[in-house]
Amino acid sequence: MGSALLKGWLEKGLDPHSVIIIDPAKGAAEIAGEAGVKILTGPDLLDPAFAPQVAVMAVKPQAMDLVVPGYEALAAGGMLVLSIAAGTTLSYFSKLLGENACVVRAMPNTPAAVGRGISVLIANSGVSNDQRDLCTSLMSAVGEVAWIDDEALMDAVTAVSGSGPAYLFLLIECLAEAAVMAGLPAALAETLARATVEGASELSRQSGLPAKSLRENVASPGGTTEAALQVLMATDGLQPLLTRAVAMAAARSRELAG
Repeated sequence: MGSALLKGWLEKGLDPHSVIIIDPAKGAAEIAGEAGVKILTGPDLLDPAFAPQVAVMAVKPQAMDLVVPGYEALAAGGMLVLSIAAGTTLSYFSKLLGENACVVRAMPNTPAAVGRGISVLIANSGVSNDQRDLCTSLMSAVGEVAWIDDEALMDAVTAVSGSGPAYLFLLIECLAEAAVMAGLPAALAETLARATVEGASELSRQSGLPAKSLRENVASPGGTTEAALQVLMATDGLQPLLTRAVAMAAARSRELAG
């Protein structure tokens, strides 16, 4: 996700020399590529005079305990911390960086890699309007942005948009498999399933119509689509299945947050 964000920022004109990647892993060189972005293995190697506006925490939640404390001094100096780690709460950062640290928590999703993601953000009380605008600008580089005021909603956000792309990929898999079972060659089944999901998603985006209206536009009375929807919209159909899936994902998000 960090590389997707960096790519989006650079494409929108961010000066690569204003960016420093801090990562002890060798993969950081691949993220930077030939963009001219500086790479350091730890925050202790930063120039003491360096005063960044924002530090983007694009690391796994499991690594946060090791990574975050190294930025306490910078946070105390007013640097904004923007975290994209799932399940890592605002209070967690306050404990490690101090109660006065300015922190924004964001939940992006993987379509950010192609500039079509959506990120939901929440800020703690220390974040200024200018800092909120900065975060909106940064996350807008890879898709849409929405803000919430209740952090408890972030678990549902994670379950819907954070995990949601996997649900759509599974839909493509299942639709392709159903096509094979109906007699189509595997390659054609995969092509039809992928193109149908992609095209329907783009139609939804461009039309601006509610999903219900678009569904009704496809389903002619007594036709083939209506026959299929009778199965998908049954009491044990797609809606209750997705409801359970999202509830499970949200519960797991709460568990990860402790």
